[in-house]
Amino acid sequence: MELQGNQLDQEKFCCSICLDLLKDPVTIPCGHSYCMNCIKTHWDGEDQKKLHSCPQCRQIFIPRPVLMKNTMLADLVEELKKTGLQAASADHCYAGPEDVACDFCTGRKLKAVKSCLVCLVSYCEKHLQPHYDVPQLKKHKLVEPSKKLQDNICSRHDEVMKTFCSTDQQCICYLCEKEEHKGHDTVSAAAERTERQRELQLSRQKIQQRIQDREKDVKVLQQEVEAISGSADKAVEDSEKIFTQLIRLMEKRSSDVKQQIRSQQETEVSRVKELQEKLEQEITELKRKDAELKQLSHTEDHTQFLHNYPSLSRLCESTDSSSINIRPLRYFEDVTAAVSELRDKLQDILRETRTNISLTETEVNVLLPQPEPKTRAGFVRYSQEITLDPNTANTRLLLSEGNRKATLTDQQQSYFSHPDRFTSCYQVLSTESLTGRCYWEVEWRGKGVSVAVAYKNISRARSSNECVFGYNDKSWALYCFQNSYTFLHNNIKTPASGPQSSRLGVYLDHRAGILSFYSVSETMTLLHRVQTTFIQPLHAGLWLHWSCGATAEFCKLRYTKMELEPWRISLLMMIFLQMSVEFLC
Repeated sequence: MELQGNQLDQEKFCCSICLDLLKDPVTIPCGHSYCMNCIKTHWDGEDQKKLHSCPQCRQIFIPRPVLMKNTMLADLVEELKKTGLQAASADHCYAGPEDVACDFCTGRKLKAVKSCLVCLVSYCEKHLQPHYDVPQLKKHKLVEPSKKLQDNICSRHDEVMKTFCSTDQQCICYLCEKEEHKGHDTVSAAAERTERQRELQLSRQKIQQRIQDREKDVKVLQQEVEAISGSADKAVEDSEKIFTQLIRLMEKRSSDVKQQIRSQQETEVSRVKELQEKLEQEITELKRKDAELKQLSHTEDHTQFLHNYPSLSRLCESTDSSSINIRPLRYFEDVTAAVSELRDKLQDILRETRTNISLTETEVNVLLPQPEPKTRAGFVRYSQEITLDPNTANTRLLLSEGNRKATLTDQQQSYFSHPDRFTSCYQVLSTESLTGRCYWEVEWRGKGVSVAVAYKNISRARSSNECVFGYNDKSWALYCFQNSYTFLHNNIKTPASGPQSSRLGVYLDHRAGILSFYSVSETMTLLHRVQTTFIQPLHAGLWLHWSCGATAEFCKLRYTKMELEPWRISLLMMIFLQMSVEFLC
């Protein structure tokens, strides 16, 4: 209560123009008080009319009154300031351009806190109070402040529109109902609102369901982003480790080769220097002998010459220079050539590795549909190794070749009992679940086979068509006979045409909802393509029929994704490099 009293006291000392406590208060002749600057500014705008009015009571003054500061009010305002009371902030009290203004306020209008649908007027908190106090006004419908209250008034009759014309689908007033809308189907606006509210609620439920679905999609895409980023980070980390190992191996082998070359150099230089010393000693000896022979040739005593000649002549014959064979030495040119050849081979491997890595880049465009491959090599790029699940195989089917091949026999196989086993049809499903983009090929022999894909929860033991590939909404199958093809789904048969082949290709893009069957020989011929929405992972399936001895086998394709993984190529590079350098050394 004390707070309410303070607020009332405070309002008494507020300027109705600026809505703040009075500053230099002045009282004009009508008795209302304002801030001196506020009323001056207000009257300055009226100077051209030479009529000056009170912003509250609209009383006109001629001439413009002389303003004098009201000292008593000024003192009271100062006392209020000392108690710590301040007027409400103008930003929170009066209406701005985007706010709904109180229709009852004069001068600078306060913000409206409610709008009345009966009065078609918006009220500030002060002027709204009668709607809480007066019994008749308590029945009025109050809503959040609205700038569109006038839309509720009939532009023709200036009456409140409380009726809805179902014929013309518009709101009307009671006079419209009697005149231009006479005889139309009409209901109260409240009743029509109730009906539309139900429709709106249903629309909201649909939108909310779509929001939930999209949020799930966003979550899946976020997981996809995280998976892609995680895979990329790991690939970068692993590649850096592998290339670091390669660099270290290269440095080590380079050091080893350098050390061996220097060691060989030292050995060969030592051998050559030893030979060089022998040659220099021989040259010295020959020079000495040549000097003795020269001296002998200049001897004038014939007897002395003849006496010394035999010994000097034998000395010359004992020296055999032909025993020293000097030839050009070429020890390291072959090493240089071998290292150059290794460099060229390594460059070829790196170039091939770069191409292969670009071929195995992860498909990160998860939103846009990817085009279907055009060549068999393009399909084989998405090859999926598939094995058959023995727990699903009919007991007349014999599995072999690592569970890749199924053969129809006339003998029951000794399989264990399992709830996933097909009992009424000679069918079998794959162990692997298929998502993303996959491709596989089936080689078949016999009178007929069905190549299919199906959800894991397809029926198994029932005698009806619910368990047969293609005869329900959980499987898609291509029936291959000796002279024709037929596609089946949900018990609807569609003829397919194409060249007869003992090998069939199946391409699946699970996310895009594409399933294609091909006849595979020297070329690939499209037999049938399905565009749908897959709601579960799929499993490849086979159905053998017509005669015992019929077979169907999932082929091992020559090219697989694993063969081009960068870490495998890097490992092969490292092994090749090591073997090559060791061979050189």
